[in-house]
Amino acid sequence: MDRSRAKHARISRSFNRTPKIVGRALRLPVFVAALCERRHFPGRKFATVTDRRYKKRMSQRALVTGGAGLIGSHVADLLVHEGWKVRVLDNLEPNTHRRGKPAWINERAEFIEGDIRDRTTITAALDNIDIIFHQAAYGGYMPEIAKYVHVNSLGTAQMLEVIREENLPIEKIIVASSQAVYSEGAGICPQHGLVFPPVRPVEQLRRGDWEVHCPLCRAMTTSAPTPEDAPVGGETVYGLTKVDQERLVLLWGKQVGVPTVALRYSCTYGPRQSIFNPYTGVIAIFCTRLLNNLPPILYEDGEQTRDFSFVEDIARANLLVAETDKLDGLAANVGSGRGVPIREVATIISDTLKIEIESEARGEFRPGEMRHLTSDITRIRGAGYRPTVDLAEGIQRYTDWIRAQSDIRDYFSKAEEILRRKGIVHHVRSA
Repeated sequence: MDRSRAKHARISRSFNRTPKIVGRALRLPVFVAALCERRHFPGRKFATVTDRRYKKRMSQRALVTGGAGLIGSHVADLLVHEGWKVRVLDNLEPNTHRRGKPAWINERAEFIEGDIRDRTTITAALDNIDIIFHQAAYGGYMPEIAKYVHVNSLGTAQMLEVIREENLPIEKIIVASSQAVYSEGAGICPQHGLVFPPVRPVEQLRRGDWEVHCPLCRAMTTSAPTPEDAPVGGETVYGLTKVDQERLVLLWGKQVGVPTVALRYSCTYGPRQSIFNPYTGVIAIFCTRLLNNLPPILYEDGEQTRDFSFVEDIARANLLVAETDKLDGLAANVGSGRGVPIREVATIISDTLKIEIESEARGEFRPGEMRHLTSDITRIRGAGYRPTVDLAEGIQRYTDWIRAQSDIRDYFSKAEEILRRKGIVHHVRSA
């Protein structure tokens, strides 16, 4: 037996499926089944709905791709805590995991080190799985265009292809999308009301005009929560590939009849966010800069706003959509519903760390970056989601964690030079 088949066989034996007596097509909602049983067998003692849901969780088998990362590892922890059997697939990307396999990977989860782009690896990882939490992605402002497309777009397409060709009995897929799919956040025009402006032109940004103008009359807009029906397109390579991922998964689900959900995460942060990757995670970057007695660097004027979500809230959103059908076939924003200026974020971090260094805005910008983005979370609230950790508490918890890490270095300065050379960071034109 060759190595790949032997590996696949070991996984199958260790993750053996308990046969399901009732087929998927015949399953009734838990509360309906309970009522029917009580009606027909009035003298019998039955389990409660909560008991039944717990038993179902105990039999569910989940694959968490990217399960060593910030979000994936917290999803895996929550699933294990809730009684699921969990398999983690992660390639331990060196930019993120410079010290190898992190200690936080849940010891009660099965771990596979491998690349989602490798067909043999993903085929083995999918064996005996019910639900997929597809978190694996190449992210941030890194300059490798081909790698974004290969990992995010092709990797997702290949996973779906394997499921279909192998006729795997996958019950649901939750794919990690992003607020980066939007070209710009929604705005309110004094004359035209709610509008969806396009990306700001590079020439406008070169003049130092950071504001978002109405696409109809060019008046200045004020930021408004962005709903899921706002135009999507992606104005960065990362954003474009996240559009690919969510559309591939949602379209494929409709074609083959498997429930799918795309969660458009706002800026996610919290313990385990990489201290090594200088291309993603503004809170992590600001922390590592300040801990090295360096100022946080602000693009534009620092007044651009973002919606921030603590990672445990994002994990809870994943579990919620796995256990409800209210969002099946849809994309859903996941955020706090509050936009915060980046300059204010830098101040909160500085105050929390008690390191008083003023942030610096040097007249630089990144083409394709949104000015404002606040997530309209009405849709996922309707399914029962409630964010529980506010920004101040979340930053406190992250800084407590990062202070406990060893050898905190600034990787941003070197990365910034690379981004300038490759034309990803631009400077305002002198007057």
